[in-house]
Formats: sequence, C-alpha cells, structure tokens
Amino acid sequence: MLSCVFVNWILLILFAGPTVSELAVIGEVGQNITVPCFYQVQSTHDITSMCWGRDSCPNSKCYRTIIWTDGWKVTEQHSSRYLLQGDLQKGDVSLTIVNAEEADSGTYCCRVEFPGWFNDQKTNHKVVIMKARTSTARPHTYTSEQTSAPGSTSESPVTITGTRPSVSASEAAQTASVPCSGTSFCSDVTANLQNTSVLLPSQQYSENGLYIGIGSCAVLLVILILALFLT
Repeated sequence: MLSCVFVNWILLILFAGPTVSELAVIGEVGQNITVPCFYQVQSTHDITSMCWGRDSCPNSKCYRTIIWTDGWKVTEQHSSRYLLQGDLQKGDVSLTIVNAEEADSGTYCCRVEFPGWFNDQKTNHKVVIMKARTSTARPHTYTSEQTSAPGSTSESPVTITGTRPSVSASEAAQTASVPCSGTSFCSDVTANLQNTSVLLPSQQYSENGLYIGIGSCAVLLVILILALFLT
C-alpha cells in the first residue's frame, strides 16, 4: 500500500512538475525588447546555469534553445539578435531581442537550473510584437497670401528738383501751337508759358527806360541850344 502511494507521488511530480509562472511582454516592430528573468544570488555558490528557449518550458532543459549560460558567461548563442545584457553574476538573466520583428512573437521559456530534482525555476513569457503605430493625421498645407504681383518690387518715390531754362516768347508760342500728346508733355508746355509770362514785364520795363533816357537827352539838348542863343 505504501509503495503504491510513493509511486503515485513520484509520477505526479514527474508529470506535473513545479509551478510555472507566466508573464506578458508587449513591444513594437523595430524596438529592442527585454524579456525579464531573475533568480536570487546571495553568494558565488548560488550562481548557476540557465537557458532561454522558444515555446513553454519542458520537463528539462529548453526547447528550441536560443541561448545558454553557465552563470558566468554565455556558452551558446544561436543568433546575434538575442543577448543577455544584465549582470549574470547577480542573477539578471533577462533576454534582449534586438530589432524585434513580428515573427518574434510567441512564448519564451526562461529556465534556471538548480541542483536537485525538480528544483529548476521555470518562467514562461508571452511576447507580443506589434506593428509600429502610424499617424492618421492629414498633412497641413500652409499658404501665404501674395500682396504684390509676381516679379514686382515696391519702390519709394523719388523727388527731382532743378531749374528750368527760360525760353523766349516766340519759342513759347511755337511750343504752345504744338498739340499735347501726353500728360507730361502738356505739363511742360504749361510751365514754359508761366515762365514766359514772368519774363515779358521785365522786357517792357527795359524798353520804357530807354525811351525815357532818349527824351531826357532831347530836352537837355534843346535847353543848351536856347542858352547859346540867349548868350
């Protein structure tokens, strides 16, 4: 009777094994994903070997092994995309997946081997690698209003000052007889006529002075003749 109970207990342990915990890790394509796994190290005697594998942890070792370590260094590595970047001697055996892909999704087993029967620490991790998120916002187009015609430039007004040469009355008359063909030409004709009207009175004053001088000379000559006759 006792032998049957002992055999059943052994079979139960073999098929059931120790309790296996399961964790979930979610990441995006192109990222470096770290799948955590630790065991307790109090002294160098606690440092032990471990392995990572795909699928759930079997009864021994790892299925579809990814990486192995003896507790001090990596002894087996099936791809450069799988790294152990933690401090192995302190029990940090987390797995880093470099440049993750959708094909990396699935179950990963972290198995830490301890001396004795059925003492291994087994942890299953559910890894989900999703596509990178893309923005759905529409691009905005910014336009600026053009206040001036293409190719045109704004110029500040330029004021030109100067003196206009005087013209005679005959030239002014000839200029006035010519029909105006444009606004600027007509303005020039008007200015010339104004200058002519200013110069004409000065010419009249000079002629009157000449006549007065001649008359004065004539009167003095008559007085001189009369004086000669009288003497």
